[in-house]
Amino acid sequence: MSDPIKLVSVIIPVRNEAANIEATITSILRQDYDGEVEIVIADGMSDDGTREILDRICRESPQVRYVDNPSGRTPSGLNIATAASQGDVIVRCDGHAEFEPDYIRTAVATMEHTGAVNVGGIQQAVGITPMQRAIAYAMSSRVGVGDARFHYGGPPGATDTVYLGVFRRSALIEAGMFDEDLTRNQDYELNIRLRANGGIVWFDPSLRVIYRPRRTLAALWRQFFEYGTWKRRVIRMHPESTRLRQLVAPLFIIALLISLVLAFTPWRPLAPVVPLLYVVLLATATISQLIRTRDPAALLFPAAVATMHVAWGLGFLSSR
Repeated sequence: MSDPIKLVSVIIPVRNEAANIEATITSILRQDYDGEVEIVIADGMSDDGTREILDRICRESPQVRYVDNPSGRTPSGLNIATAASQGDVIVRCDGHAEFEPDYIRTAVATMEHTGAVNVGGIQQAVGITPMQRAIAYAMSSRVGVGDARFHYGGPPGATDTVYLGVFRRSALIEAGMFDEDLTRNQDYELNIRLRANGGIVWFDPSLRVIYRPRRTLAALWRQFFEYGTWKRRVIRMHPESTRLRQLVAPLFIIALLISLVLAFTPWRPLAPVVPLLYVVLLATATISQLIRTRDPAALLFPAAVATMHVAWGLGFLSSR
């Protein structure tokens, strides 16, 4: 039997997270894990006051420190922070996420029980403003994100990927760390390599991370366009990793383009079929959200879902 894990390193790549970083770090400092926890932040040369906040927190909490990430890129920050850390377990966190108090304790126990090399749970999207709440509902809906369990839950077990991740350091190093050429989707690609090395990636629905989604449709569009762009690049690298959910949005865009072409042909009566079916799907899902949440912000749900789908699909199709 292996020795119990004691030192855990939480790594956080950030850039301009002044609005969220203190809540993120506070949630880690409040963990009920009975071992040691160090927090290593890789700052991408923030200029919004993030570094001043980090300076203060580091003075107040000696287990927190930060290092520079000159490129500002997420995978570089993850690798720099990992190299500067010492724990046998590496807990990935983002600058706009917040851990439940038992997150690290539960993740380490699950890792020891299952033998997994990466453990993760649910990305619990939580919004404050009406638009942010609508985006959170969209990101927690099967209509919005398909069958990715980490968005809405499901039974525990081996899976293809998880949100953020709690890694065995040895497995992370053996797999080659995060691919610094991938601006987005580097976590999914790393999980492919971990599984190719014989490791288990384990989903535990009892693990929850509060995630603060984008506040505007413009920011959501940029985020999901990048998601689609980098997902296609990862599929080119690992075609065997393709999942149906990853193809739905680009196929929807192609169907819309075909509908547009049909409008100028003798088959024009067929042109409205796909758009109308999509409108019915969004209307039905919106009614369901309104009933479930009793939140008027759910009326903005269709705008959030459509933005995610179209941006992701166009990003995927335009990727080179």
